[in-house]
Amino acid sequence: MSLNRSEKEAVIGDVTSLAAKAQTLVLAEYRGITVADMTKLRNTARSQGVTLSVFKNTLARRAVAGSAFEVIGDQMTGPLIYGFSVDAVAAAKVVADFAKTNDKLVIRGGAFGGKVLDVDGVKQLANIPSKEVLLSQLLGLMQSPVSRTARVLAALAEKRGGGEAAPAEAPAEAQAA
Repeated sequence: MSLNRSEKEAVIGDVTSLAAKAQTLVLAEYRGITVADMTKLRNTARSQGVTLSVFKNTLARRAVAGSAFEVIGDQMTGPLIYGFSVDAVAAAKVVADFAKTNDKLVIRGGAFGGKVLDVDGVKQLANIPSKEVLLSQLLGLMQSPVSRTARVLAALAEKRGGGEAAPAEAPAEAQAA
């Protein structure tokens, strides 16, 4: 079904707004995927904050022109699904995880920070922990010296307290005996 001019402009506007908000774009070829599997992929993506869409490649190239994703315009050929995400790793993670279990979804590439990512680059980006995990690891690193100091001080206090209490109790035990 062909689109008229106003519908094409609406699609370009939608893709442009997605590209303006997103940090990452992942391209994957979806040839041969069943509707049920595609629905499952879209539901997973939606829950992770990733927008997965199928666009005409020429419209997608026009929409990303002038954005950080313009660098990947030459790879926009064939039946592609476009994954945009505000979170830097979410789109790569969703597509790479699904590609592990479904061999019909083939990662073609991506873009992050104005740089083109090849298939290995997308997979490496997918292996980066999420923002929440990184923040919790950072907090753990920051708390580590403080908690170690507290444990050392508690052990010293216990040792000093235990050392003084033992001689005081010993005479009382000696008197009772």
